[in-house]
Amino acid sequence: MAYAIFKTGSKQYKVSVGDKIDVEKLTVNEGEWATFDQVLAHGEGAEIQVGAPTVSGATVVAKVVKQHRAPKVTAFKFKKRKGYHLTRGHRQHLTRVQIVSING
Repeated sequence: MAYAIFKTGSKQYKVSVGDKIDVEKLTVNEGEWATFDQVLAHGEGAEIQVGAPTVSGATVVAKVVKQHRAPKVTAFKFKKRKGYHLTRGHRQHLTRVQIVSING
């Protein structure tokens, strides 16, 4: 099955048509289309095309399924015998997309 490797939000993702993935928050509403043009490689088997750094003219088209937040991550710092305790929480904003097509 053909796949593509693309870059968004300083991360790289390997996807095929029909995959659902969570990426860093995109400014696209639910139900709309998102196009990723920083495709690093795409194809299948011996016909894979690798860009330097990107494949020109290649795009990955995805449909935005939902905007949501990741589970809470707790960061706890302490220094023994000093009475220092610090607790911080964080929830990352994410966008779930479903890959519709790989063009290029």
